[in-house]
Amino acid sequence: MTHHEYSEMVERLAGLLLAREIMVTVAESCTGGGIAQAMTNTPGSSQWFERGFVSYSDDSKKELLSVSEDTLVTFGAVSEQTAGEMAAGALDNSHAQVSVAVTGIAGPDGGTNEKPVGLVCFGWSIKNEPTKTARMVFQGNRYTIQQQSIRMAIQGLLGLVES
Repeated sequence: MTHHEYSEMVERLAGLLLAREIMVTVAESCTGGGIAQAMTNTPGSSQWFERGFVSYSDDSKKELLSVSEDTLVTFGAVSEQTAGEMAAGALDNSHAQVSVAVTGIAGPDGGTNEKPVGLVCFGWSIKNEPTKTARMVFQGNRYTIQQQSIRMAIQGLLGLVES
């Protein structure tokens, strides 16, 4: 997975965001800032990239992104419910109009039967519309799981701002 592969997607996203005069924020757990890096590698990203949150701990998800304690206790940090609240919270705690959130288990350990290594949950939110969520189980090592997550996060944003 090369940065070049992302750069084409990111440039397409940038064009759409600029055309709509909106900005994006990212809330990342298992990707550790990789989505933000993929976006800000693109020259001119300050015109459409507003901010990024790397909310690795449960406390940071609550404090930075307004994820509820109930959601974390009931569904866990790696859940579509948490990803959705992260995406909505990123909008509430930024000046952006569109967001993506990612939470997952990149491995090599930390997996269970219910939540295997490679399980990644996504949330995408655009102001005044319902938040969309998805869950994927990616194969591979920690790096490839993170790369696939970054790719899916950006693809989901493209789908959101193209519609």
